[in-house]
Amino acid sequence: MSIGTQDLYRFAWKHVHRLPSRLGYGLSALGADAAWALHRLRGGDKGVGQLEKNLARVLPAETTAREIRRASRAGMRSYMRYFYEAFALPGMSLEQIRARVRPDIDPRAHTDLDRGSIVIALPHMGNWDLAGAWASQELAQVLTVAERLEPADLFEQFVTFREGLGMRVIGQGRGEKVFDRLVDATTQGHYVVALLADRDLSSSGIRTELCGYPARAAAGPAALAERLDLPLYVASLHYERLNGERRRRAGSPWGIVLTIQPVDAPAGLSGREKITAWTRAWTAAVSPYLREHASDWHMLQAVFEADLDPERLARRHAAEAAAPLTTGDSEQEPQP
Repeated sequence: MSIGTQDLYRFAWKHVHRLPSRLGYGLSALGADAAWALHRLRGGDKGVGQLEKNLARVLPAETTAREIRRASRAGMRSYMRYFYEAFALPGMSLEQIRARVRPDIDPRAHTDLDRGSIVIALPHMGNWDLAGAWASQELAQVLTVAERLEPADLFEQFVTFREGLGMRVIGQGRGEKVFDRLVDATTQGHYVVALLADRDLSSSGIRTELCGYPARAAAGPAALAERLDLPLYVASLHYERLNGERRRRAGSPWGIVLTIQPVDAPAGLSGREKITAWTRAWTAAVSPYLREHASDWHMLQAVFEADLDPERLARRHAAEAAAPLTTGDSEQEPQP
């Protein structure tokens, strides 16, 4: 992370929550359009270029190149909207948080939470910080894993930010295996264990399919559920426009829909076979939501196998093979 980005994060955490929401959303849209135009001008397969390659697989086959460009612009606006809202969250009241989230949750989740913890596999969709703040108040405390940012003081601000929303965060150094720590933490409390898992290029990543195309997902959610005999769920999040009384209570023109559905454990399997089958089951379950709300999937990195460099991936796996493999280590993207 560059010095400029570090300074931008610090400034945002300090000041963004003081902006009027209309100004904040307006600036986020302008920033998104500028970033979208700059990336398209430069070309290449990074950033917006990779987003469009991902969208081309998620959207229907008949989608035109022009429609994909429109979707990528909407996707950048959604992504920048998330950043603005995340930095503004410390200034939101509980009433505003509740008004901004419309839950669509299978009743079994409430039944399972009455018994203990649950595990949720999350894609990089919508505003997962807002969903985490809501869930920590309405369901159970959210437990999650996040990559340690450099410098250390920036990561401490990041942890303080999410813990201030009611979550518990386990820090993960780059290349560090935290699965055993996650197991220990989960057994010590009553949690919604939420793990971003729609991208994992490590040697423990599961080869699966997203929207019908080969991809790699993190083993972590299924592995944790298997180890501790916990229910596994999958979530999706997408934005929706707000109007009337709900918009007034939310203090925002935007809200999110949080969908949580169970993923039944595969019968007759155990160990790695069960983890693999369970991971493939939740990626199959989330694929229709990615198709329907593609512009709210903030995936600007390569996730489909066709976009990966096989030699680089092989070198990474060979390096990881020299260290003990802990089933279930997931690659957590650094987030604000």
